[in-house]
Amino acid sequence: MKTVSRVLNGEPHVREALQLRVRKAAAELHYKPNQAARRLAGRRSFLIALMYHNPTLTYIAAIQSGAARKCRELGYHLVVESLDEKMSDFSDVANTLIDVISPDGVILIPPVVDLPQLLAVLKAKRTPVAQIAAGSRGRGLHIFMDERGAGQEMTEHLIALGHERIAMVRGPETHHAAMARFDGFRDALRDARIPLRKSLVAEGSFDVESGHKACLKLMSQATPPTAIFAGNDQMALGVMNAARSLGLSIPGDVSIAGFDDSPMAIGSWPKLTTIRQPLVEMGEAAVTALMSSKPASVQVEYQLVIRGSTAAPRPGG
Repeated sequence: MKTVSRVLNGEPHVREALQLRVRKAAAELHYKPNQAARRLAGRRSFLIALMYHNPTLTYIAAIQSGAARKCRELGYHLVVESLDEKMSDFSDVANTLIDVISPDGVILIPPVVDLPQLLAVLKAKRTPVAQIAAGSRGRGLHIFMDERGAGQEMTEHLIALGHERIAMVRGPETHHAAMARFDGFRDALRDARIPLRKSLVAEGSFDVESGHKACLKLMSQATPPTAIFAGNDQMALGVMNAARSLGLSIPGDVSIAGFDDSPMAIGSWPKLTTIRQPLVEMGEAAVTALMSSKPASVQVEYQLVIRGSTAAPRPGG
């Protein structure tokens, strides 16, 4: 019975083959542990908290889906909390929240993932933390991908098609991933000996409206871009809407690319060329890392997904 209890409570030092047998038997018997008793006996809450403050709902939903699925598999529950760093009493709110739910671990996603005051609260509470796409990767658990490399590969795709006047709608300067993608954009232009023109860089807010406004500004120039790379799919959708409002065809008059491979990427017309970011897997990896007997950071792989929104520029374009 002790071995069974250790497996179901997620304790370390149990052979993997034995863990699989115990979990299979529990599933066949439809066994559900008494969480109240587990909390009292083990001084654990069996709760994982996902903390965010992000306007990109598809991004949050995908990570949450993966985290929730892995929590269920391990006998935990996911608690999702929005924290606005602009609150004057932010540290007090974060302190109270941790005290109330007493999570066994916390998952942080951008942009709160890099907030010093939140990290200080979690450190003081000795709460394990898994950071997704953090700005710096020091000690601790990190779930990350090569944002810069992905930005570079997307830009190289546009260059390979023959584009030279390539614009970028990047995310906010305060967002690490946004700036890493922009760095990749610059790397690709530099390697191709294409000058980086400030007039072809616009800042967005990771939402549709900011992408729309950015496109109108970019296309109003005397020599507009033939391709626009948006730092996420929501901004790319805004760029598409604005391009159509100007009577432009996609990709005939302007190629458009995004980042994330959210559901809207295949719901748009034409379907959006984008970078597939494995967000569900990142959520799962964060929970796994927090609950592992040997916690370790995890790098996930991205994928360039080429669809109908990008093509070679028209001759003389």
